[in-house]
Amino acid sequence: MKVVNLKQAILQAWKERWSDYQWAINMKKFFPKGATWDILNLAEALLEQAMIGPSPNPLILSYLKYAISSQMVSYSSVLTAISKFDDFSRDLCVQALLDIMDMFCDRLSCHGKAEECIGLCRSLLSALHWLLRCTAASAERLREGLEAGTPAAGEKQLAMCLQRLEKTLSSTKNRALLHIAKLEEASLHTSQGLGQGGTRANQPTASWTAIEHSLLKLGEILASLSNPQLRSQAEQCGTLIRSIPTMLAVHSEQLHKTGYPTVHAVVLLEGTMNLTGETQPLVEQLMMVKRMQHIPTPLFVLEIWKACFVGLIESPEGTEELKWTAFTFLKIPQVLVKLKKYCHGDKDFTEDVNCAFEFLLKLTPLLDKADQRCNCDCTKFLLQECSKQGLLSEASVTNLMAKRAADREHAPQLKSGENANIQPNPGLILRAEPTVTNILKTMDADHSKSPEGLLGVLGHMLSGKSLDLLLAAAAATGKLKSFARKFINLNEFTTHGNEELAKAASVRALLFDISFLMLCHVAQTYGSEVILSESSSGAQVPFFETWMQTCMPEEGKILNPDHPCFWPDSTKVESLVALLNNSSEMKLVQMKWHEACLSISAAILEILNAWENGVLAFESIQKITDNIKGKVCSLAVCAVAWLVAHVRMLGLDEREKSLQMIRQLAGPLYSENTLQFYNERVVIMSSILEHMCADVLQQTATQIKFPSTGVDTMPYWNLLPPKRPIKEVLTDIFGKVLEKGWVDSRSIHIFDTLLHMGGVYWFCNNLIKELLKETRKEHTLRAVELLYSIFCLDMQQVTLVLLGHILPGLLTDSSKWHSLMDPPGTALAKLAVWCALSSYSSHKGQASSRQKKRHREDIEDYISLFPLDDMQPSKLMRLLSSNEEDANVLSSPSESHRPLHEQLPVSLPAPHG
Repeated sequence: MKVVNLKQAILQAWKERWSDYQWAINMKKFFPKGATWDILNLAEALLEQAMIGPSPNPLILSYLKYAISSQMVSYSSVLTAISKFDDFSRDLCVQALLDIMDMFCDRLSCHGKAEECIGLCRSLLSALHWLLRCTAASAERLREGLEAGTPAAGEKQLAMCLQRLEKTLSSTKNRALLHIAKLEEASLHTSQGLGQGGTRANQPTASWTAIEHSLLKLGEILASLSNPQLRSQAEQCGTLIRSIPTMLAVHSEQLHKTGYPTVHAVVLLEGTMNLTGETQPLVEQLMMVKRMQHIPTPLFVLEIWKACFVGLIESPEGTEELKWTAFTFLKIPQVLVKLKKYCHGDKDFTEDVNCAFEFLLKLTPLLDKADQRCNCDCTKFLLQECSKQGLLSEASVTNLMAKRAADREHAPQLKSGENANIQPNPGLILRAEPTVTNILKTMDADHSKSPEGLLGVLGHMLSGKSLDLLLAAAAATGKLKSFARKFINLNEFTTHGNEELAKAASVRALLFDISFLMLCHVAQTYGSEVILSESSSGAQVPFFETWMQTCMPEEGKILNPDHPCFWPDSTKVESLVALLNNSSEMKLVQMKWHEACLSISAAILEILNAWENGVLAFESIQKITDNIKGKVCSLAVCAVAWLVAHVRMLGLDEREKSLQMIRQLAGPLYSENTLQFYNERVVIMSSILEHMCADVLQQTATQIKFPSTGVDTMPYWNLLPPKRPIKEVLTDIFGKVLEKGWVDSRSIHIFDTLLHMGGVYWFCNNLIKELLKETRKEHTLRAVELLYSIFCLDMQQVTLVLLGHILPGLLTDSSKWHSLMDPPGTALAKLAVWCALSSYSSHKGQASSRQKKRHREDIEDYISLFPLDDMQPSKLMRLLSSNEEDANVLSSPSESHRPLHEQLPVSLPAPHG
């Protein structure tokens, strides 16, 4: 059959039951290039044929949906065609039209000349008028149905109309397009009044006056209805419509251009959550971002410094502030030294670093805020450190210091009477770094020769914030694991006491206690991975490692209070119970502290049972708890560790005495008969107990007042708002991050918590949905940059989910193809390639400490995508490279500077259409 017009082509397709893609192919054969489908009124012709009967023709509707998804027809032509349908009594037809509008009403865009953009605005105005008429007709039918006693059908259609109306109007972009249509209409009337033009071609019948009349009529009908939810929804839509004429009077936040948010976020993520990580993986990750986004070196280094200063400013007071200071002034200069090897020539890189500092000096408010926070000239310290590392010449340092000094003269008063005598953290951290080396040397000595001298060193470490300073400096310079190993050895040395006098016994008890508390503090602050030794068969596992792995509560680790580790030899338990109950204070001579720590859990259970059965009075419990915490705080820590596990297993009515015992153990003992450094040890013990008890106290709605140190010891704990779905929290926090244009430390911790709670698939899938909602090119590009950095929380697992589950689901489901149109479709492809590259380049490396903490999900292809043995085939390797040369491109510092898409031999499949 020779096709002569559009109507015949559609009828032939319907008679021969062509599939949607067959129809598209044949249509392009029947109508050669020339006139566009909009000029041929394809959308209107399809709708006209689909809406002939009482219900829509599903096959012809599928052709229209395919035409929309593949961009054969413009959104404006579809909206215009929909607005011409006026038989609102046909429910199924109206529902089909509302479903079609649902496909794109929140992602309206157009390509072409300015006239076509204005056409989109006018057609949206017509569609709004149609929606209002449809809503009014449905409301009228509902009113008539209520009078006749059959309200169900009309109420359902009215709810659908209001839902689509609300969805269309809730978009600021759509309201802006309607505002343009209103202005265009006013300008057309003005030109006609002045005799400067006739009627526009294809001008819609709708006008702003008609919109206002329809809105008024709808309000009158709804006023007589009794459903408050529908009335409220309609009033909200009316408010949005009435706000359109005043849109220009309302200030709207623009997308902030903040440089390179991916670099910023990667640095913030590392500084906030992975201070102990090695520098090489961070260097490789930063270099990959630099290549993927083609960032010039000076701006790249500038973005690193900006992120460091922002992290420093917003870090909570206390340990987090010290960690950020160490990261900025100790670790990042080391990172830059390694980055230097990837650049061509030392001289060039030195000039780039100098140029970055020149740019940084122009950010005066940022530097002033950092100086105010740290109570010093941060730039001066940073320049001196860079000079030591050979990153800047002396002449450059002198010049930059002079410029900053001149700027600081005009800065706000940085010192007040309160903080004038406080030593700045950057100076303390830089002095702490060589001290760490000296302490490591001291710890190598034979402990038996001079235990008193060693105790003096440890006592100084406990004073003020010295311990946190030293740990931060050790973590930033890669010495923390060695530091922890020395203290494990010391702790192991003190577990046994041979023939000893009282003084030697007290020194040994203090060395055991301080080393135990320090190791607990390190594990809670920097992760238990820092403590664990390399597994070697046959070697005896030190006491502290055994206790930490089996008995110490951690985030995400639920302990069983009936585990054999809590139940040692019964005779030792009985002797410990007797000692705690009968003695006025804990004995020290020849005490095996490790056995006491392992026996305390069973002893506490005996004591609890005696208390609950009335054998022991509360005064006896106070005496026992005073004995437990009176000499060595580590016994109290071990006791509370078991009590936390025990309380989790108890019913609501059974918890009171256990929680009361935790409360007794948490407070300090006010007595003169305590060992040295008791107050300092209690401060560390309180911090440890607060971390241990946080989850169980929240679950049991219990409050325990721990001795205050003046700062929040858990600044990033419990950040999620209560009684709010986590999906809402995720979309809300991502929206705020996208609007700001950068990720802050608090947001990173919220994202990490949500990833942990919802799982990798839930987390990735919902964030990809947020990306696909974006319709503006600059917003989608910014979203990709930010999502990549958020996915760095667990890049390999996210990549597996993205490539193995989410992308195939989008590409194989035709109902989702419309969401993959430009610009979000291209943005998603870019994000997938970036994630795949990052995961592939790091699959041989070790997972970072922050990734090890999270329980792995059961994803079937993990091993095949990231084989442990290089001889095994890898799906991701085959995906990203076709030969061995390509596979090693990213690992070479002298990589070619071709664009990334040219380096990739295989690309991801493009969305259909």
